[in-house]
Amino acid sequence: MPLLLLTNDDGVDAPGLRALARELERLGRVVIIAPERDNSAASHSLTMRRPLHVRELEPDIYAIDGTPADCVMIGLNKILPVRPDLVVSGINPGPNLGDDINYSGTVSAAREGTLLQIPSLAVSLGAANGEECLYAVAAGQAAELAGRVLEKGLAPDTLLNINVPNRPADQLQGVRYTRQGRRLYENAIQETFDPWGRRHYWIGGGTPRWSEQPETDVQAVLAGYVSVTPLHLDMTNHQALASLRNGRARGGEIG
Repeated sequence: MPLLLLTNDDGVDAPGLRALARELERLGRVVIIAPERDNSAASHSLTMRRPLHVRELEPDIYAIDGTPADCVMIGLNKILPVRPDLVVSGINPGPNLGDDINYSGTVSAAREGTLLQIPSLAVSLGAANGEECLYAVAAGQAAELAGRVLEKGLAPDTLLNINVPNRPADQLQGVRYTRQGRRLYENAIQETFDPWGRRHYWIGGGTPRWSEQPETDVQAVLAGYVSVTPLHLDMTNHQALASLRNGRARGGEIG
């Protein structure tokens, strides 16, 4: 029976995590190892300045007072009896598209699994703030893709970033294999004042500005498709590398 490590960045009690666990249990044994509290936008941070505490809440469900990447690292090296066949992170109650993947704890947990040479998936739901999250739909789509990965594997050093539109199953248009787009935010820093008149800044929110480039994760989800983007651990700009080695600059820039 396959062994699956399931984590997230929203905390061990998050409804998206539990919905995904129910679907993945059709594929094998699921062990949840997740942060004990919300770690949204934690990116790939590791906790290195204090010890980490692991609590077994019930059989095959563990909470760690650390980040999503901590959970995968400790899960693989200290909790699980054998290496898992798959690492799955999610379901995040909001999309992780374009530039979001640089900040996402959901994606970073899957990246940590990939660094440890385990096939890994990150799963997010394209729900807007205040919108009811159709977790069961996203969980079903994720489980189907997880089954394919268990059967066929993934390319080396590659993880899948999956984004499911927040629609009923019969309104999904299908699956598209996409590239990373751009999703930028305007006015994402809010200026506030406390009762004593001191200025503070709050990062978050803002108005998203979507990429209009074709074949991207952003455009696929907007069109009602499940977006599956293969992300590689190698972040080298190979075109720029070739230019640097050849002593060439293009358009006034190196690259």
